[in-house]
Amino acid sequence: MSGIGHVPSSTGPENGDVTEETIFTALLEDSAEDLYENAPCGYLSTLLDGQIAKVNTTLLRWLGYTRDDLVGRRRFADLLTVGGKLYHETHFAPLLRMQGEIGGVALELRAADGSQLPVLVTSTVKNSADGRPLLIRTTIFDARDRRTYERELLRARQEADLERERLQSLVATLQRTLLPPTLLTVPGLETAAYYHTASSDQLGGDFYDLFPLGDGRWGVFLGDVAGKGPDAAAVTSLTRYTLRAAAAYDPDPVAVLGNLNAVLRQEYSSDDPRYCTVIYGLLVPDGDGFTATLASGGHPAALLLRADGTADYQFTPGGLLVGILPDARFTATTVRITGGDTLLLYTDGLTEALTDVAAGARYGDEALLAFAADLAPTTASGAIRAVTDLLAAFGEGVEDDTAALALGVPASLIQEPT
Repeated sequence: MSGIGHVPSSTGPENGDVTEETIFTALLEDSAEDLYENAPCGYLSTLLDGQIAKVNTTLLRWLGYTRDDLVGRRRFADLLTVGGKLYHETHFAPLLRMQGEIGGVALELRAADGSQLPVLVTSTVKNSADGRPLLIRTTIFDARDRRTYERELLRARQEADLERERLQSLVATLQRTLLPPTLLTVPGLETAAYYHTASSDQLGGDFYDLFPLGDGRWGVFLGDVAGKGPDAAAVTSLTRYTLRAAAAYDPDPVAVLGNLNAVLRQEYSSDDPRYCTVIYGLLVPDGDGFTATLASGGHPAALLLRADGTADYQFTPGGLLVGILPDARFTATTVRITGGDTLLLYTDGLTEALTDVAAGARYGDEALLAFAADLAPTTASGAIRAVTDLLAAFGEGVEDDTAALALGVPASLIQEPT
């Protein structure tokens, strides 16, 4: 054989076996007419006004019509559902006239028995040698399997959305149990707090609390447990309980963090440590304000926004992460809050927020200090409103949960000179 070459047979010609060469030859002899009539898709040719001039057997079989039912008697639009006719008149036909072709349009054809057949339609305009349009050729693919798949996909997506809503509701409920529902009223002190959730699908590890210790003293803490999800939530719950219990036993901030470190070390093995950063404070009424003794375990320093319009960090050098080392050492610093001063505690979700997502630029400590200096003097509620607006301005740049707690002595408590 010249041109094609010899195709080897898989079996010998003896005993009447069908060879690959025989099969290949039969394929070459397949008529164009048979290919058209029994193609795995429907073929349709219409005049420019849509009147059906030619239709293949495949499409007739799908729709249950005879050739005489359609050829010269129906237009293509007559086979469409009501919605399909409207789309054909307003979109399909105008685009076909303008572009000369249109492809992959989802429509539904009406069968002879009244049922509907979902299809994908592609049409092209056949032109004469001098460019005049002569007729429209249309290819139609059965989309029943695709429609079934799309329905199953939609159902699965709806179920997934429902499960997501249930998960988000559960996460929100659990998250609320890890925070005080409302801050208690402290005589002579204004308080405000805000919790920003970066993900509605995962439990965060940020926490805060404010509680009485007797004799007019108050305990306050704010922290961040490493990780996300149920494991982090369990550590958060243990941390909050331990901090309260330790403060009731010995309210000294260094002792409180030491006890928390011992509990976390005892509860979790060295092979699977759980740790957190936390700042704990003891508030004691002091004349026209409060004395706050602060101890930090690897936590960002608190910010003091003063009545004179200045702001600075209240550092506690040497504070280590809580729960990592068995002999962790913590230090404390003392700050006085008087009329017009506001103490701001926050988690690192604020300073680590991205100001430029593409460049990976983060907000940082210096920017936060400048922000606080511009804000001072302010109230506790004013500070939290400003932080809330700042986080909102970051948008998707806030990658981690963020908690903020502000304690302010109202300026009205400043004693007038006699």
